[in-house]
Amino acid sequence: MRNILELTCPELEEAVKAMGHQGFRARQLWQWLWRKGVREFSAMTNLARDFREQLVREWALVWPEVHEVQTSSDGTVKLLLRLADGALVETVLIPDKERYTQCLSCQIGCPMGCTFCSTGLMGFSRNMTGGEIAAQVLVARDYLRTHGLGDEVKNLVYMGMGEPLTNWDEVRRSLEILSNAEGLEFSRRRITLSTCAIKGRMDVFGIEGLALPAISLHAPTQEIRERLMPGAARWSIEELIETLQGLELKARERVTIEYILIKGVNDSLQHARQLVRLLSHLKCKINLIAYNPGPGIEYAAPEPEDVLAFEGLLRKKGFTVTLRKSKGQDIAAACGQLKTEVQDRMNSTTSNEGPKNGTA
Repeated sequence: MRNILELTCPELEEAVKAMGHQGFRARQLWQWLWRKGVREFSAMTNLARDFREQLVREWALVWPEVHEVQTSSDGTVKLLLRLADGALVETVLIPDKERYTQCLSCQIGCPMGCTFCSTGLMGFSRNMTGGEIAAQVLVARDYLRTHGLGDEVKNLVYMGMGEPLTNWDEVRRSLEILSNAEGLEFSRRRITLSTCAIKGRMDVFGIEGLALPAISLHAPTQEIRERLMPGAARWSIEELIETLQGLELKARERVTIEYILIKGVNDSLQHARQLVRLLSHLKCKINLIAYNPGPGIEYAAPEPEDVLAFEGLLRKKGFTVTLRKSKGQDIAAACGQLKTEVQDRMNSTTSNEGPKNGTA
């Protein structure tokens, strides 16, 4: 049976009518699924019993399962989720006072091959469906509620595993589900979509209007970007910036530029000056992030004084800069790290068990 969480609200209404029920029943059902987060049709008490029984017969209601949880001393929570086909994917809850920002994944692995990223190094397995992407929020809210942490996820950032624009059809479906007014009701200003930038696909931010753009730049020159982001660097950095200048955004909106500072690679004052020249004509704000090293990756975190010097030069040149504090370092909270850790552990366990039933 198809998972009912895969349907957008208009699709659910059509499905309910095809089952012989009035359209308003779909709105009631949607609220149970996405606002109240109920996991069983039998618990939807304002629906007639025969309708609930019909739903059980014709539809599955399947959430991702929590496979492993890690909690940081700073309150960051990383959930490793197991999907229906056994695939593992991460989502992270980042605390901000009494509320949380949730980092969502959209693919199993990633096709972009960024050399500093654990997800990039694990390769690409498959796209996530719109329902799988959106259901990460249901799992997170349930986890917060059952652990006495409230249930408010304030903001969503598509910054987890995967490149959203290479799975845009399903990412768009997830955005339609998450923004629906009868359900979780996330507005555009509360959703940020982080992308390496895919040539020919950047117009979705202006045309679709479902999320704010954040561009994973991480380099001030084409040469450095080719080293760090070989997949994304097939599009020249100069042409990318020119395209960003032409994005149709709403009044007072700016492009967010994400820049991970990596020791000895892109963190010097010379690199900062190159970045200033590159972005000088772009209406943007810059998020600086100190690199959080992953196991088996050659890069290292920058020195704190280099981070502050880099930030200071950008501010002096008139840029709006946020120095994003790296959270969850004690729980491998960077993209792909927990999945890599768990898979290594599983592989080690399998290897240590040796041959089964006397076979080699």
